[in-house]
Amino acid sequence: MTFEAAQKELEEIVERLERGQPSLDEAIALWERGEELLRLCLARLDAAHGKIEELAQRAEATTPFSESGRTS
Repeated sequence: MTFEAAQKELEEIVERLERGQPSLDEAIALWERGEELLRLCLARLDAAHGKIEELAQRAEATTPFSESGRTS
């Protein structure tokens, strides 16, 4: 499941719970599914953050001159 699909489903669950229409059993099931989706989204965001940090470090390491090291 993509991040976007999980986020969309999570938003739909929140809307359903806020409207107060589901039965107690359905509300509990929706809540549990929402927790699963939240964990998935957070894991994807953490992975993306780690990848961005890694790419930034690689880019920094391959830059021959830093801005402060240049002479005018």
